[in-house]
Amino acid sequence: QVQLVESGGGLVQPGGSLRLSCVASGNTFSTYRTGWYRQAPGKQRELVARITTGGSTYSADSVKGRFTISRDNARNTMYLQMNSLKPEDTAVYYCNADRVTGGRTEQSWGQGTQVTVSS
Repeated sequence: QVQLVESGGGLVQPGGSLRLSCVASGNTFSTYRTGWYRQAPGKQRELVARITTGGSTYSADSVKGRFTISRDNARNTMYLQMNSLKPEDTAVYYCNADRVTGGRTEQSWGQGTQVTVSS
């Protein structure tokens, strides 16, 4: 099971940009579907974007056209480029990796990185 570490969060003004990174341990990263989730205070964790092992992507309607998910399997790293940030994007962002192997689902979470959008 991979270990995940996020980085890149911070404080940014509305309209600004940030790029989050998620680095995975080991050498099986390419076999995992990966994604970014976020959780704002008092709200449930929600899926922001996801990328499959084949490179197909999904983005939530709330971030389409502003956020881009990508991955570099050679670097064991997933990214989330966030542009045109809004105050409602403020949340803790978590990276996630999952796969089914031997009929069993493996899932890992990072520790989270805070993104605050405020003037």
